[in-house]
Amino acid sequence: MNQPNQKTILVAVTDLFFYTKVRDALRQPDYQLEKARAQQDILDKALSMSPRAIIFNMNDLTVDAFQALEQLKADPRLKDIPTLAFANHEEVETWNRARALGVTKVVSRNEFSARTRELIEEVINNPVGKS
Repeated sequence: MNQPNQKTILVAVTDLFFYTKVRDALRQPDYQLEKARAQQDILDKALSMSPRAIIFNMNDLTVDAFQALEQLKADPRLKDIPTLAFANHEEVETWNRARALGVTKVVSRNEFSARTRELIEEVINNPVGKS
């Protein structure tokens, strides 16, 4: 049973390297990771699990993070879930589009790798913060 204070993090990252980084950074008893392996998993799991935050790889070819953000923000039950996204630092348009869709914070892949735990705690504790 999911309690509101349980730190379940929905990880919409199909890249195994980055998923492993997330898992290693958040490997604490107070974080439980749930992986979204397909597009529909994101909405289904967000609804059923009420995660504390969702992590997106904006460059993922398997999961369309833009579409997922649009769907999350359009659903009153899901629109307030904090989101952390990462993208290649040179992709200005990707960053701007993620911000326009309401992502809580977007960072470079390098920053995400170096500061995963800090960043997830930041979006959970300050969900209205801007990147």
